Amino acid sequence: MLHNSAPSIMSRDPVFRVALTGDELLNSARFNKGTAFTVAERKAFGLTGRLPSRVNTLDEQCERAYAQLETRDSPIRKNSFLQSLKSQNIVLYYNLLSSQAEAISDYSHLFRRSEGLYLTFTNQDSMEEDFLEQTKDRNIDLVVCSDSEAILGIGDQGGIGISSAKAVIYSLIGGVDPSQSLPVVLDVGTNNETLLNDKLYVGWPHKRVRGEEYDKFVDKFVQLVRKYFPHSLLHFEDFGVANAQRLLRRYRDSHAVFNDDIQGTGAVTLSCVMAAVGVTKSKLSQQRYIIYGAGSAGMGITRQLRDAIVSTDGVPAADATALFYLIDRHGLIKQSLGKDDIREDQQEFVRPDDEWVGVKENGNGEISLLETVKKIKPTVLIGCSTHAGAFTEEVVKAMAEGCERPIILPLSNPSRLVEVDPKDANDWTNGKALLATGSPFPPAKMPNGKEYIIAECNNALIYPGLGFGAMISKSRGMTDSMIIAGARRLASLAPALKDPDDALLPDFADAPEVNFEVAVAVAEQAVEDGGVDVTWKKEEARERVRQHLWKPVYGEYVYDEAGMK
Repeated sequence: MLHNSAPSIMSRDPVFRVALTGDELLNSARFNKGTAFTVAERKAFGLTGRLPSRVNTLDEQCERAYAQLETRDSPIRKNSFLQSLKSQNIVLYYNLLSSQAEAISDYSHLFRRSEGLYLTFTNQDSMEEDFLEQTKDRNIDLVVCSDSEAILGIGDQGGIGISSAKAVIYSLIGGVDPSQSLPVVLDVGTNNETLLNDKLYVGWPHKRVRGEEYDKFVDKFVQLVRKYFPHSLLHFEDFGVANAQRLLRRYRDSHAVFNDDIQGTGAVTLSCVMAAVGVTKSKLSQQRYIIYGAGSAGMGITRQLRDAIVSTDGVPAADATALFYLIDRHGLIKQSLGKDDIREDQQEFVRPDDEWVGVKENGNGEISLLETVKKIKPTVLIGCSTHAGAFTEEVVKAMAEGCERPIILPLSNPSRLVEVDPKDANDWTNGKALLATGSPFPPAKMPNGKEYIIAECNNALIYPGLGFGAMISKSRGMTDSMIIAGARRLASLAPALKDPDDALLPDFADAPEVNFEVAVAVAEQAVEDGGVDVTWKKEEARERVRQHLWKPVYGEYVYDEAGMK
């Protein structure tokens, strides 16, 4: 049972002072209501002769729009309809999406239209001018940027679509006013040969810029964000593994920056594990962790869990680090691997060779997942490798022999790349496994005939709330303590804490209410930490978050020639 229901979260209808009239008002996507303008508003704003007689409610408009959407028989045509709707009526667009949970969960995959700010390497001399032109007279709370190098399931791509999609999710689920968000693409070229050879490719047809030139370009952009919107959240999305952690580390002490692939994935996974150890009546520090896949997501999960162990259980960092065993394409990451096979961000988690004397190796001196499981008897097995089927029956059964309720989280997506089908993991452990996946899966049958709900470890359950909490508190950074506070609040909402055979995370349909709670927890922690530019107290955080939630509803319009609010 969530602490708040949707009506109590979104209870206030805004009043806007509007100076637009006639066609100018109808052509404003932000303020257009279409047939929902009241009779009084039609008279006040010169709309009576421009609209048909009947006044519709927003629900009626939404019903009509959904029926029109359903007549489109392909994703491309559906997307075209949605983007046309967005350009005409922002409130109706977001209301339609928010009423369809499936549309929200699929949005990032469906979204294709480009919009926002394009910053191209060749035009960096005019970057500040372009930035100011796009943000003129706007209060920006959220900047979502990507260099489009590592888009999930697609790889190296040009375009701004992923930044726009993330910004939309912040509004749909997190309550961020869409007029205060800015999607940005940092076009530094592409190494995608298909795009480079495509005469219709609209991005910069050049190999990706690397090294010092890349860093200077990104830094110029970041400094503009810091200069003009010092209290905004800067969200990094789908940067390649060589840059993601490095950029986060470089800027996190000087601005509120957030990388969803690292911190969002880490936070929602931490919540899942917190809920699981709540079921087993144990502690984070009492687990043994195998992370299968040590890229950006895997390292983000590892660090988030390690930091939470230190913070919540009071364990020294070195002892917490020793609980983790990382496996990548070279097998277990241990000392004897070649120098080029261990990245800088993996160094502190390298296992000493003397731990593995007598353990079976392959012909290249590598230790497999199965041998690692047999040796350490993990209680937590997390997959973020996109290595389909890696958690074999032998691996899962070996893990189940070593603990009463193994925590198995095959998080790779899409579902065809999952390390193990949760149904199989459930069967192979006789219903003992505590499971969550990165993509939606149907329930699995328990030995007693009960259905076990497979939790979807979806970043959207937490990152909009993390970001909104930082924005509301005007925090000067997105700190580890803020992220852990948000993760702890999400974990507290897990159905499994009331029924150990229920889901480890709330249903995705509850994402708006869940993120509200996350935002409150983050804002409370930010104020407690003290790195904020607000005067209100921690106890006021819930009401402050509630007051600032944007909602896709029509407000009351009052004509005001002096301007708009």
